[in-house]
Amino acid sequence: MELRNIAIIAHVDHGKTTLVDNLLKQSGAFRDNQVVEERAMDSNDLERERGITILAKCTSVEWKGSRINIVDTPGHADFGGEVERILRMVDGVVLLVDAAEGALPQTKFVLTKALALGLEPIVVVNKVDRSDARPHEVHDEVFDLFVALGASDKQLDFPTLFASGRDGWAATELEGERTDLAPLFECVLGHVPPPPVIKDAPFSMLATTLEADPYLGRILTGRVEGGTVRANMSIKVLNREGTLVEQGRVSKLLAFRGLDRVPVDEAEAGDIVALAGLTKATVADTLCDLSVEIPIQADPVDPPTLSMLFSPNNSPLAGREGSKVTSRVIRDRLYREAEGNVALRVAETSDGLGFEVSGRGELQLGVLIETLRREGFELSISRPRVIMRTDEKGARLEPIEEVQIDVDDEFSGTVVEKMAQRKGEMTDMRPSGAGKTRITFLAPARGLIGYHGEFLTDTRGTGIMHRIFHSYGPHRGPVESRRHGVLVSLSDGDAIAYALWNLENRGFLFIDAGTKVYKGMILGEHSRGNDLDVNPLKGKQLTNIRASGTDEAVKLTTPRKMSLEEALTYINDDELVEVTPKNIRLRKRLLDPNDRKKDQRLKEAS
Repeated sequence: MELRNIAIIAHVDHGKTTLVDNLLKQSGAFRDNQVVEERAMDSNDLERERGITILAKCTSVEWKGSRINIVDTPGHADFGGEVERILRMVDGVVLLVDAAEGALPQTKFVLTKALALGLEPIVVVNKVDRSDARPHEVHDEVFDLFVALGASDKQLDFPTLFASGRDGWAATELEGERTDLAPLFECVLGHVPPPPVIKDAPFSMLATTLEADPYLGRILTGRVEGGTVRANMSIKVLNREGTLVEQGRVSKLLAFRGLDRVPVDEAEAGDIVALAGLTKATVADTLCDLSVEIPIQADPVDPPTLSMLFSPNNSPLAGREGSKVTSRVIRDRLYREAEGNVALRVAETSDGLGFEVSGRGELQLGVLIETLRREGFELSISRPRVIMRTDEKGARLEPIEEVQIDVDDEFSGTVVEKMAQRKGEMTDMRPSGAGKTRITFLAPARGLIGYHGEFLTDTRGTGIMHRIFHSYGPHRGPVESRRHGVLVSLSDGDAIAYALWNLENRGFLFIDAGTKVYKGMILGEHSRGNDLDVNPLKGKQLTNIRASGTDEAVKLTTPRKMSLEEALTYINDDELVEVTPKNIRLRKRLLDPNDRKKDQRLKEAS
């Protein structure tokens, strides 16, 4: 059977996973009476809740006697490490672009990686049935992007299809027949070359994804580069330098058939398969025959740009809600995560009290923290910190991000002003139609921490912001942080409604009446720039003297509940986010107010 290996790449929310759903349905991968969930490839709970793809996944379909292995890749820049690994497994890519939004920063990122590997993309202008679609202009934008990225003449001669992934049709012309996805299948078979097959060579395969299975152990997925692999075959593992990692036996050989992984007896060069039976092999290792001595070259992954400090929860409420609270358990889990996620770095701190976890952005680290809390972990997390570098002259360099903002014309002035305060440099500003403006900035990553919530407020929820790492540039000086102080608890116990009612004059609250609080916990935001220590347990004085007016029931304003990502970007350097399976709390790093005053005096003296 002829093979084709393709990856579907696009910016977040441009319709990759929905398109894969219809490719599977129209190829006959499902029975007629089979119940299939929407976005079937997004099998992870967090993926379903957030509506984004986090982990790259493989599937395969059969079309007219050929098998097409399809890899669905994440669209968010924070999970770009997944995309970089996956592109080594495929021989072509389908570049999906929204017919209204056009080429966005992540489109540029994934296309850069694909062109650098010499892959020839098929461009699909998706969602052409949108009321604000502009397919021909978007097609021109994509061509300009190919030119700007230095595409070869062969890559510039890309085929273009117009499609609606949701409705399950594609056509070679915008006014063409809109029946099914057959034109896309035919284009893949005609344009994407079959994988290079070296049947006579000994078996070799580069591991690109790693996952743990409770029954099979470590499962490594990759494309067979040469030879044939069989179940129960003896193989060895080489790292990037060619050093022997381990020898073992293929206990299970799995091939992708539709949404399932099916055991097979053997797989030949070119096919994408998963192997089980090894105990030490990890991503970027070469799995090969015992006679092979030279590993397959693995491309280096872009380095992380953001880090956070993970430490065991040491608040007065520690251990009440989670089952995994010790430093040893947290350490083992973080190192296990870093094994399979090449864009993540984990290092122990010098004092041995925590772990510095580095990644691509707040969303990637936020997803990791959310996964840990659902597994029963309790953690204290510090404010995100950008990873600085120094050049050969000793000057400080910081990560600069390209920020693309689509906003209503009336809010563009506010956005430009706020980005200027955060050291953003405007590089482009143009009308995008329908009363909207598209503005592009180059801004330091540290200046964007915590800005998204403020941006949504400034644009009344109508603005759209996309960010992607651009380069390291000269340090741009101090950036204004949070303007307001916080309300900090002086007492331990359950918050009383009467006390909170009185505190509403001082700012807005993050907690309800009856919430368990402790000394040093942050209760709300102060209306002024300084922190204020308050007592949330102060009850009403009961005397035999009645008030001149009748007593009224206390009515509290609805508190502001923060998501995990909002909490992480809200805190200052002297604050932490306490994460448990049931709650997300904000607290001061030093709980005792006297300790905080001493620390402040030391900072001022130094």
